[in-house]
Amino acid sequence: MTPRKNSLHRREGGASLVVVLVFLVLLALLAINAFLGSTTNLRIVGNMQARSEGEAAAQVAIEQTISSDTFARNPTLAASAPIVVNTGSVSYTVRITPAPTCYRVRIVKNSELNPGTASDAACIRSGTVSMPGVQMPTPGEAGKLADNSLCADTEWNIRAEVVDARSGAKVAVNQGAALRMVQSDAINLCK
Repeated sequence: MTPRKNSLHRREGGASLVVVLVFLVLLALLAINAFLGSTTNLRIVGNMQARSEGEAAAQVAIEQTISSDTFARNPTLAASAPIVVNTGSVSYTVRITPAPTCYRVRIVKNSELNPGTASDAACIRSGTVSMPGVQMPTPGEAGKLADNSLCADTEWNIRAEVVDARSGAKVAVNQGAALRMVQSDAINLCK
């Protein structure tokens, strides 16, 4: 009986070893899967951060472009040069492309202006306008024309593109903007 008992113990020891090895392989696969999952999540968060920073840089560039004095006189020139936006440790180069486009012009009426505001006061036109060689409108039309101010409200579409060299993220932001300008400039720019 003794030799038979030893062979039975040997077989049981081998089965235990196989079971332990299977569990070790399963645990290793779980660990690898967890590592790969966390790496993927880290990449997703990094891409989201790069996109958010790109959007913020594009918005800053659009605001700088719209706020420049050149934009009211020559929007294409104001948007022609790339704008570098620093967000701490990273610099983004933003391009306004295509050139800003004006899609609507509306002449501002004198009755819509507040004479107490300096910007509105500069737009107020007084009296009727007479131009030599131009037929005068009927009395009803003359009152409507006389209510036109010297300014016009314009509406623009501005698109900014950012490419992040580090991550390869490309972001494009479209922004609508309203700008009040001299009526003649508005009509010339918004053809």
